[in-house]
Amino acid sequence: MIGEPERTTQNRVIALLVKRVGWRYLGDWSERANTNIEADLFAANLKARGYAEAQIAAVLERLRREANDHSRSLYHNNKAVHELLRYGVDVRTAADRLHEKVRLIDWERPERNDFAIAEEVTLQGGSTRRPDMVLYVNGVAIGVLELKNSRVSIGHGIRQSISNQAPNFNAWFYPTVQFVLAGNDSEGLRYGTVGTPERCSSHGRRTRRTTA
Repeated sequence: MIGEPERTTQNRVIALLVKRVGWRYLGDWSERANTNIEADLFAANLKARGYAEAQIAAVLERLRREANDHSRSLYHNNKAVHELLRYGVDVRTAADRLHEKVRLIDWERPERNDFAIAEEVTLQGGSTRRPDMVLYVNGVAIGVLELKNSRVSIGHGIRQSISNQAPNFNAWFYPTVQFVLAGNDSEGLRYGTVGTPERCSSHGRRTRRTTA
């Protein structure tokens, strides 16, 4: 509702995702060391889907390497991670064995994935930031959501998300992130990908828009 405080809106979005959509609530992560690849959650899901520990370790190492390649830009690291999420990783755990495809996300049977949400996710970096919500699939951060009071322009959340991706802030978190979202109760929800600029025109903002 218009005029509700940000906390009320955040509670409502969490309830929507957990109670209606079926995501798992991970809790308030303001007081823990957070990462874009939560290794315990990642390993638990792959193990539950039948992959061996050696395969999981190899895939985790590859995912981290692609996400943290300092010779590339954030865009190219993000693109490399997207390829792994979409198509999986070919893994050979012994010289006498064939390569086997390990799927980071089970696209054929979505119910086998772990969809989870954490709130107030503290990011330590050049400057500490705390996104309102982070969406995780199998322990990999794939979405970041900033919510604002209806009296605060949605542009503030968009600009906050853009600054979070700067090298002097928390660019290290965003190579895995496939969606960045900002919303409030008066303007709805807008979304983009990593690197999407804030777009304005004489007719108003032209960022992609949906309503909750």
